[in-house]
Amino acid sequence: MKVIFLQDVKGKGKKGDVKEVPTGYAQNYLLKNNLAKEATKSSISQLAGQKKAQEKYEAEILEEAKKLKEFLEKEDTVVELKAKAGEDSRLFGSIPSKQIAEGLNKQYKVKLDKRKIELENPIRTLGYTNVPVKLHHEVTATIKVHVVQE
Repeated sequence: MKVIFLQDVKGKGKKGDVKEVPTGYAQNYLLKNNLAKEATKSSISQLAGQKKAQEKYEAEILEEAKKLKEFLEKEDTVVELKAKAGEDSRLFGSIPSKQIAEGLNKQYKVKLDKRKIELENPIRTLGYTNVPVKLHHEVTATIKVHVVQE
């Protein structure tokens, strides 16, 4: 019996797969537990339509990420943050990714999740720092952060 998996089933198939499985297994387990549905012409065409819509949605997200990268990497896009520092230009404390995200939102009205900012260690010195930002699994941008003395 041909079925379309509605959820991942370990060892059998992933969500969206169309596979041939034993009839008893399909009727007694997969269909009863809503893990799969029978693969008819209409359900297969519906699945194809859903996949096409999903691909279009993912392409839109990728395009938005590319536009945001273009904006973030402009020469005049610099996130300026103020912090207290000693005489040797070392900060009292540090600048974490959360503070960078807040500064970006205040200055440029760009909302960015702090978890997307890939700062290995918090910034602890004055001056310019290039910080990588993962906007999409295919798109990584670099933000210029300028820390000035308060």
